[in-house]
Amino acid sequence: ADFLYPVEDPKEEEGAIKILDGNLAPDGSVLKVTGDDEFYHEGPARVFENEEDAMEYVQSGAIESGDVIVIRNEGPRGGPGMREMLGVTAAVVGAGHEDDVALLTDGRFSGGTRGPMIGHVAPEAAVGGPIGLIEDGDHVTVDIPERDLTVDLSDEELDERREAWDAPEPPYEGGILAKYGRDFASAAEGAVTNPRLTRD
Repeated sequence: ADFLYPVEDPKEEEGAIKILDGNLAPDGSVLKVTGDDEFYHEGPARVFENEEDAMEYVQSGAIESGDVIVIRNEGPRGGPGMREMLGVTAAVVGAGHEDDVALLTDGRFSGGTRGPMIGHVAPEAAVGGPIGLIEDGDHVTVDIPERDLTVDLSDEELDERREAWDAPEPPYEGGILAKYGRDFASAAEGAVTNPRLTRD
């Protein structure tokens, strides 16, 4: 069949899933490339504490070319549960910004995203990861060829912000969601609730 390719002669040299790291995602982040594998983007961070606030921003028409939308506190612990951010990504595409706005989150995506939508940013905001330290206007770079996701802050500046950072209040105090918020491991480790059982 012409849709099956042998290992020695693949359809593409690399797959569509890219892992980006850098000072904004020291433990990695995940991007599904659906278009330009050479995509490079720089722009100001527009930081939101949850998906709903980001959606309101996009739907209000305030979104601008060059924006880097940052949605945090949606990771395994922060959500808790690492819910899917497909709604806001669809809104970005629907607003005509598929190619000129990037979106970063410690939440996750389905396979339906298009454009520079980067999820699984780790460590997540709820545990003090860099995504929880950046502020509106910080300069963010997404460099797919170099697999790099960075914010224009020195290690010293990030350390200063971390010292001043306060962990967000858990959204749940009891039940299974409180367990997730307390016990989930990082997305980089599979977001399991018992990391002691993961392989070395």
